[in-house]
Amino acid sequence: MKYAVIAVSGTQYLVKEDEVITVDNQNLEIDKSNKLETVLLTVDGDKVSVGTPTVKGSSVEYTVVNNYQGKKVDVFKFKSKSRYRKSMGFRPQLTDIKINKINL
Repeated sequence: MKYAVIAVSGTQYLVKEDEVITVDNQNLEIDKSNKLETVLLTVDGDKVSVGTPTVKGSSVEYTVVNNYQGKKVDVFKFKSKSRYRKSMGFRPQLTDIKINKINL
């Protein structure tokens, strides 16, 4: 089984081929193929390659599937005994990407 650990926008993801993952907004066109070079670890059966910080010569090819807004996240803060309450919320911009190929 072949899988890799990649870094996208400061977050690490464990990915396999033909898998769809949700990442922070990438501002890329839908159905466009891209290449990601920040591969931190690759595993192919018994062969493991750990990068320092990235694995040289490794890359992950992916396609952007969808750009959308996520569910609303509510933030609430208050101070006790002073009747101070503040409620805010936001909807994160997300991108679904499909991992096409892991190049070792």
